[in-house]
Amino acid sequence: MPERPLALFAMSAETLPHAFPPDVLARLRASVDIDPGLIADGGFDDPAVRTVLAEAEVLITGWGCPAIDASVLDAAPKLRAVLHAAGSVKSTIAPGLWDRGLVVSSAADANALPVAEYTLGMIMLVGKDLLTARERYRTLRTFPLAEIVPGIGNFRRRIGIVGASRIGRRVIELLRPFDFDVSLADPYVDEAEAAALGVRLLPLGELLAGSDIVSVHAPATDETRHLIGAAELALMPDGSVLINTARGSLVDTDALVAELRTGRLKAVLDVTDPEPLPANSPLFDLPGAFITPHLAGSQGNEVQRLGLCVVEELERLLAGRPLSHQVDPAALERAA
Repeated sequence: MPERPLALFAMSAETLPHAFPPDVLARLRASVDIDPGLIADGGFDDPAVRTVLAEAEVLITGWGCPAIDASVLDAAPKLRAVLHAAGSVKSTIAPGLWDRGLVVSSAADANALPVAEYTLGMIMLVGKDLLTARERYRTLRTFPLAEIVPGIGNFRRRIGIVGASRIGRRVIELLRPFDFDVSLADPYVDEAEAAALGVRLLPLGELLAGSDIVSVHAPATDETRHLIGAAELALMPDGSVLINTARGSLVDTDALVAELRTGRLKAVLDVTDPEPLPANSPLFDLPGAFITPHLAGSQGNEVQRLGLCVVEELERLLAGRPLSHQVDPAALERAA
């Protein structure tokens, strides 16, 4: 590649300044010739965009990126790399791209960190039975001082991780310093890999039955739809908590609502099915449900970590060094 190859932004105009604030943008522009005022936002049909696309060697993509299909690739004969300042590229990259030998990198690892941090925070809080204690204090407006509340706490709490995805592995890593008993269910992980992760490998049913807190981190595929359904929820012990920061389709919403109505289980849901929930969803009012609006992933100042990840990848690319976050097309099918 030339010293400063031509590049083009393809993402929403709203996303760009969050992912590439002035200092990150300046570092990017030291490596490529790119105009932050010209963005493929919603499509590649704008004449000015088409002109740059015809000469561009790098696409810097992100949330809101139009689909990169065969027609886009045909209009970009010099394109060598797509660097994605977001997580999954499954909905962005057309299958034909891989046949053209393009390099694709994703900031999925960078986006995994805040989700894992959110999960860790929720595990710690629900281990203290925050949901019940908050509502009790709000109702009574007092509590007995020096009371020892039985049945709560995080010492030797049994944590079940469903899915050794990027985020699942990050959660396992973040849990390591604490006094938790961590298990994993994942059909693609063997005993040796589980041991290397420092967790006990269990079948899904056994993990559900033996965990106080279950955190879901599996990908959304046809096979994993309603991975946690009525039968699986019935295995969970009374008083246990389900956390879902992965995809809403992994959990059968109706089955979960039925369990929550009994008060037997609690749930922390950052993702739901459908999403957003209808305004009349019982999940908003059930005391055992803690619902957040899909905010576990990169938000606010965390978004610039995605842009920085892309800049670092670009610098490796131009220096001829191996990329740290190159996407393997063979792994996409079972990725989130």
